[in-house]
Amino acid sequence: MKKSFFLFVFVLFFTPFFGQEILGSWAGELAIQGTKLPIIFNVKSNEAGLTTTMDSPAQKAKDIPVAKTTFDKTELTIDASNLGILYKGTLLNDKIEGIFSQGGMSLPLVLSKKKEAIRPQTPKAPFDYTSEEVTFINPIDLNTLAGTLTTPKNKKNVPVVILITGSGQQNRDSEIFGHKSFWVVADDFTKKGIAVLRLDDRGIGGSNKGNNTTPTSQNFATDINAAVNFLALKGFKNIGLAGHSEGGMIAPVVASQNNKVKFVISLAGPGIPIEELLQLQSRAVAKLDGASEADLKMNEELNRKLYAIIKNPKSSDLKTEIKTILLEDLKKIPKEQLPPESEIEKMLENEAKQISNPWFVYFLKFNPDDYWSQLKIPVLALNGSLDAQVTSKENLAGIKSSLEKAKNKSFEIVELPNLNHLFQEAKIGSVAEYAELEQTISPAVLDKMSSWIFKL
Repeated sequence: MKKSFFLFVFVLFFTPFFGQEILGSWAGELAIQGTKLPIIFNVKSNEAGLTTTMDSPAQKAKDIPVAKTTFDKTELTIDASNLGILYKGTLLNDKIEGIFSQGGMSLPLVLSKKKEAIRPQTPKAPFDYTSEEVTFINPIDLNTLAGTLTTPKNKKNVPVVILITGSGQQNRDSEIFGHKSFWVVADDFTKKGIAVLRLDDRGIGGSNKGNNTTPTSQNFATDINAAVNFLALKGFKNIGLAGHSEGGMIAPVVASQNNKVKFVISLAGPGIPIEELLQLQSRAVAKLDGASEADLKMNEELNRKLYAIIKNPKSSDLKTEIKTILLEDLKKIPKEQLPPESEIEKMLENEAKQISNPWFVYFLKFNPDDYWSQLKIPVLALNGSLDAQVTSKENLAGIKSSLEKAKNKSFEIVELPNLNHLFQEAKIGSVAEYAELEQTISPAVLDKMSSWIFKL
């Protein structure tokens, strides 16, 4: 699920005189008011000198481009003066020790050389199944969708599953920090005898945006509906949907509107009103990052105010109303801890722009019960006990209650122990842990899904 955050665009300046020791990925954590924000810089070389991208695992942001990179002897300087950001560090053996400064605050930031990620579950050729590149058009928004359809060889009338990604633009593999979870699922299912269609989200890979520049989850549902109809035209009769996170919210929308959908799998999908889910998510994620109870309560109160105004704005200028609430909240912070006024205005503008956009407004108002309560087809709802983004207990209970309301007689609700939001076997379930774990998805989840499909 998405959460609101300030996105800082780092501009790095380095001279072209650099040694091989600076190349690679460098990771560190900023400690900000009791929470930790991991930062990763990926430094590579080209003919012009150095090039760098930035990852922020806690924000599920990867490969943010950096304008310039310089490194002189042992001194590293990261300068984004337009944002009031400055980092200066010294390379000492395999670490860079330095200070991160912004708006009058100076924080220590130690960067360590990051080993190349090991992802043992990523499928490797040769593949004993057919893989077909496909494209089709969503007739509603007129956008082209591209993906990969994998089908078992020498088998007829096989079930087919459409995989639905979570929030944010993702490719067909649902790739995050080297983990290609949808490819792992597709490979596993197809080897077992289940066809799989996985798609690039609109605006990513081979899929374009079409004529809608501000799509919401409702628009994404029309993409999946088009995919269902595409598979039906190809002759598939037993079509199912498997949606992760926001995808687990889109799946029941499509299934309630298209009778060609014969079964649904929810992977950490919402089961309660999104406003409630976001409050639980905010608390769980911040608590894992070390936030105090006082900070948690302050954040909950701020969220309540923001969500109320987003759902029922008092004027036609929602962004300004949000900025007013955020500014009032900043007044509670000691002046010496605040950045300059010019930086405050930029921060407020960026935050208000993000949470007043059509996607978030629609998302916040969404109630999954409106759709789960209509489904009478088979449903499998899975969630991990360590999921901090879509908390397991509350959301699984919500899905169960809705399906009972629908008098659905064919559903299974399962909480899987010690799994996080990505269904990795985790230690604590924090967002930052996703990149650290080698496992892409627990084999127990793959086996549970495939065995359930074959029992239908």
